[in-house]
Amino acid sequence: MGTDLIRIGRRGPGHRAAALALAPVVLLTGCASMPSSGSVQEVPVAPRQEGEGQVLVYGVPPADGMLPQQIVQGFLEALTSDDANFDTARQYLTPERAEEWDPFARTTVLAEAPLPSVRGRDSARVELTGDRLATVDGSHVYAPEAGTYQATFGLSQIDGQWRIDALPDGLVMGEDDFRRIYRSVDTFHYADLGRERPRFEAGGQVLVPDPVYVRRRIDPVGDTVRALLDGPSAWYEPVVRTSFPPGASLVEDRPPSIDDSGALGVRLEGVPADWPRAECERMAVQLLHTVQEVASVELSEARVLTAAGTRSCAVSRADAAEPGALDGEAARAYFLDGEKRLVSVVEDGTSVRPVSGALGRPEAELRSAAVSRDGEAAAGVAADGSVLFVASLARGGAESEAVLESGAPGEDAGLSAPSWDGLGDLWVADRGPQGRLLRLPGGTGEAEEVPVAGLGADERIEALRVASDGVRVAMLISGDGFTTLRIGRIQRDGGGADGAAVSVDGLRTVAPQLEEVTAASWAGDSRLVVVGRPVDGVPQLQYVLTDGSSTNEPAIPGPHDVTGVAAAEDESLPLLAETGENVAQLREDAQWRLVPDSGPGSAPVYPG
Repeated sequence: MGTDLIRIGRRGPGHRAAALALAPVVLLTGCASMPSSGSVQEVPVAPRQEGEGQVLVYGVPPADGMLPQQIVQGFLEALTSDDANFDTARQYLTPERAEEWDPFARTTVLAEAPLPSVRGRDSARVELTGDRLATVDGSHVYAPEAGTYQATFGLSQIDGQWRIDALPDGLVMGEDDFRRIYRSVDTFHYADLGRERPRFEAGGQVLVPDPVYVRRRIDPVGDTVRALLDGPSAWYEPVVRTSFPPGASLVEDRPPSIDDSGALGVRLEGVPADWPRAECERMAVQLLHTVQEVASVELSEARVLTAAGTRSCAVSRADAAEPGALDGEAARAYFLDGEKRLVSVVEDGTSVRPVSGALGRPEAELRSAAVSRDGEAAAGVAADGSVLFVASLARGGAESEAVLESGAPGEDAGLSAPSWDGLGDLWVADRGPQGRLLRLPGGTGEAEEVPVAGLGADERIEALRVASDGVRVAMLISGDGFTTLRIGRIQRDGGGADGAAVSVDGLRTVAPQLEEVTAASWAGDSRLVVVGRPVDGVPQLQYVLTDGSSTNEPAIPGPHDVTGVAAAEDESLPLLAETGENVAQLREDAQWRLVPDSGPGSAPVYPG
């Protein structure tokens, strides 16, 4: 299939060249007829390369007589093209700098496209300034980095034509261009659960998403696989592992391919001949889920091939572990009804009913609750935040057990809403003067304080949700009059803060564009849904990514006065919101509807 080309750029001061699309031309000669006889022959079909048939945008080379500011402007526009190696952009540089310049060192994302300007009388020095939002490093990892961007470009004349001879490595572009050119992709690695892995027999198969950014139209599959082979990013490295051996790489000029049956084939070199088959199959699972992010068809299988093209191993989609899911497949929604007891929404969403056991009785009088991921137990916090109860959800189950007390109960204090991880442990924050994060092994074990590295002395954990993979926790943290959303990694075996057996480390802001966050819930492998207010804005419901970048999705139109939100990690299930004294759900028709019999209702949750 052919590829359409579009040229972008300037052809002189103040004039942008017209975009020209070159459509593929097919020439038909002679006449053809359908044969009516002859043997049936197999026609081989070449594996399809992802990205074929897309419209590509290319920059315009420099024109004669361009002034220094125009040269820099043309260079910046060439950076936003789909030129694989930025050959057009290099034409704006002197030959020596063109050879040395590394466009892949980093990408700086600005709020608006950068504008070059000449300062003073020195026309051979052009400055760029802008409001920096983030950077993407050489390993494709996005990091919010608000501040002022400033760079100086030096120019000299070559045969009477201005060319850039001094500039920083990497790319710089506005956020709109960045969103058009790049996309977020999850690479998948295995959770490192340390000594606690035996508590979950398939612990080695728990996949954790590690988001990276790749170019949308320039070999997205190849770039994604290379990012996977590079191993986990620095933030995830302490809590995950990969099954690929060090030095594993794609065979040159043999890109990953997907055949008509949806089977992915990846040729690798650097894999020892005696590499264990179990590790090879885990590699295939990593490839299947990672490449599925950028493939245009559903993958049926992932095949790990040798450098020569022979099969080392293969794993079908049916046999591949799903990302994140540690414990059970409970998917029912829950909330507290007007009597402050825990109720569940029936599967078709048309009615609710009290849960079995002590927390479903009127005398429960709860202000928040959480259901274990296997759906067999629930935890609830008393109305004044003083006590955490755990009870079975089985019919005829034992009475609730008080497993933890807060030393500082109250309306805005006491225990936060609890959260279950995939290992069956229960997490909660005590919002007393010490602001402790606590974990109860098995849900009813003795509470252990979990150190949180990077938590300020004047900051307090207001709410938390642990991801199903057991290695990430999202927390609302208050301080300096604001509440922000941050995620931390859960490190085990004394590898994190203070040498504790289990600790939280690596706190980072997830929604820097929001000045105040009031509620958050996991909503997929590497996405959260939040209720927050941007600077000088009004509260809104929106999705954010765990690396701190925003999605391309607009804010979710929703009911007014949303104070709570709940999403299932299974993205096919409806979003829930607490609004006023009711609970509403966002159905498949994109309309919000009150859950029948939900008024008054509060604190909606899915298992977890």
